[in-house]
Amino acid sequence: MVDAMMFSSPAGTQSALSIRLAHYLSLTVEEVAALEAMQGPRRRLIAGEVLIATDGAAESLFVVQQGWLHSSTRPRTGGRQILGFHYPGDLIGTESIAWARAATALTAVSDCIVTDVPKAALGELFAQHGRLAGLLYAVAAAEGVAMSDRLTAMGRMTAMQRLAMLLLDIMARLRVTAGGVIDSFDLPLTQADLGDALGLTKVHVNRTLRAMEAEGMIARTGRRVRICDEAALIAFSGFVDRHAVVATDWLPPRALGVAA
Repeated sequence: MVDAMMFSSPAGTQSALSIRLAHYLSLTVEEVAALEAMQGPRRRLIAGEVLIATDGAAESLFVVQQGWLHSSTRPRTGGRQILGFHYPGDLIGTESIAWARAATALTAVSDCIVTDVPKAALGELFAQHGRLAGLLYAVAAAEGVAMSDRLTAMGRMTAMQRLAMLLLDIMARLRVTAGGVIDSFDLPLTQADLGDALGLTKVHVNRTLRAMEAEGMIARTGRRVRICDEAALIAFSGFVDRHAVVATDWLPPRALGVAA
C-alpha cells in the first residue's frame, strides 16, 4: 500500500461528516466541534490506492472528505465483490468496528481525501454526545437497508433494474451533501466496478447502459450521467430513497443552555 500524503485541515473548514449529519439534525456548536475533534489529519489517496486491506489492522475508521471509495471482498472462488460505494460525508470502516482486523478492503475509486477516526476517539464521542451516537447509529442502519435493497435486486431483478437502482441510489446519496436537488453526476466507476457491485459481467454492464440510453432512461456525456425521467426510473426499478430522511424524533433533546 502506498503511503498517503498527510496535510492539515484548512482553518475553519467543516468536515463533510458534519455537513452530512446536519442534513438530518440541527447540530449544536459543541456537537460540530466534537465531530471535528475526533478526526485526525487529512490524507490524500490516489485512484486505485488501498486505504486498508482485508485482514489489515482495523484501528481506525475514516471520514470521506472528497472523492469516492468502495469496500470489497475477494471470494475464494476468485474475482471481487464490491459491497458498497462511499462518498463525501460517509464514516467508513464501520463493518470492521467489532474486530481488530478489517473484514473488507477499502479502495479509492477516484483521488480522495479522508481523515482517520481512531476507535477510541469514536468511543469518547459516544460517551460525551448521546445525540450524535444515536444519529450515527440511525445513519448506519439506513445504509444497511440500502445495501439490503441492492442485494435483493441482485437476486430478484433484471440487469437493467439492478443498474437503475444503483444509479438512483448514488444520486440520492449525493443529494444529501450537494446542497440541493441534482439530476446528474460524474460517475468515476468503471464498467468492471459496476459489474462487481451488481453481479454482472463488464460486457453485460456495457450492453445494459446502452439499452438504458436507447430507451431514454439515462443520458451520458463522458463520465457524466443524467437521469432523464426519475419518476419513471423509480417506478421501473422499485427504488426507495433511504438517504433523504432519517428519523430523529426519538433522539434526546439538546441540553438546556447549549448553543445551537
